[in-house]
Amino acid sequence: MIPISDPKSQLDTIQDELLKELKDVLKSGQYILGSRVSDLERTIAKRLGTAEAIGVGNGTDALILTLNAYGIGKGDEVITTPFTFFATAEAITRVGATPVFADVDQRTFNIDPSKIEDKITDVTKAILPVHLFGQPAAMGEINQIAKKHHLYVIEDACQAFGATYKGNQAGALGDAACFSFFPTKNLPTIGDGGMITTSDPKLAKRIRSLRAHGSYKKYHHNEIGYNSRLDEIHAAVIATCLNYIDQWNDHRRHLASRYDDALREIPFIRRPYRDLDSTHVYHLYCVESDQRDEFRNALTKQNISTGVYYPRCLHLQKAYEHLGYKLGDFPIAESLSEKLFALPLYPGLLLEEQDYIIERIKRQVSE
Repeated sequence: MIPISDPKSQLDTIQDELLKELKDVLKSGQYILGSRVSDLERTIAKRLGTAEAIGVGNGTDALILTLNAYGIGKGDEVITTPFTFFATAEAITRVGATPVFADVDQRTFNIDPSKIEDKITDVTKAILPVHLFGQPAAMGEINQIAKKHHLYVIEDACQAFGATYKGNQAGALGDAACFSFFPTKNLPTIGDGGMITTSDPKLAKRIRSLRAHGSYKKYHHNEIGYNSRLDEIHAAVIATCLNYIDQWNDHRRHLASRYDDALREIPFIRRPYRDLDSTHVYHLYCVESDQRDEFRNALTKQNISTGVYYPRCLHLQKAYEHLGYKLGDFPIAESLSEKLFALPLYPGLLLEEQDYIIERIKRQVSE
């Protein structure tokens, strides 16, 4: 079976380097928030062009800690997309605030800036755009709206390490940004890991405290915090992978271009749109079809995995019934949830395997 993603094949190519790094960590006796974490933080901040980067336990914690550090909580609202992984809205709810959804752009699948302003109220505190599937949201328009209404902009960049918008790196496009290093992400580790980037030194200082039980100094706690610290092992893995991220992302784009060319004339399939202002890193390659189930079933029979991202919009999740949303509130997001599906795309995907996938799609259409 050709998988949707294969982190093992990606890490196999650098296994010797990883094993050496892991042995060095074991020998060091320093396993949490050590020199490897601080070195990685400096490296990522420099790469992205931010003043600060703060390693945390995972991408969800990155969102929660950032919202908390901004003082966002009970009675506040944060505007975000209904078409993304649950953690985006979950983090808003976890700090006591309310997620307010705005529909997405039909082409990019990202939050539509033209739908945001109508959602702003007296208690709106932030906009939380998601760079979905590796393509940055329309940050120029979003930042203009935020500036006009004195709102924070927090990027959910968990799927977009290495992506750019108008020449600037994802992670340096708003007031703060959150990354995940989950094993299937473009920049992975061998477990959970996360990072927050910002050029606000006060925000960074508070997040560093919150991630370690609200402590600025050992055994001195100024507030109730969290236990969300990036481990040295994960920092070592991420730092090693960082040496290859551009190569891996280039290969993802190459595979995406091959899909684009091959599927150009295929009826019943709409290829993903590529925004000319952005550099897409194709965390996922999702196509749109009214015949999604037929395509997926046919490909499964040919040992080709596909995936649906995402089958139920956030506003229709049981966990958010209390917000009173209903089917039809966000028609574009709802339509995408019924039509989008992902084809295999990852650095370890062989061109022969991709050719086989393309051939099977074409055969399905001809039949």
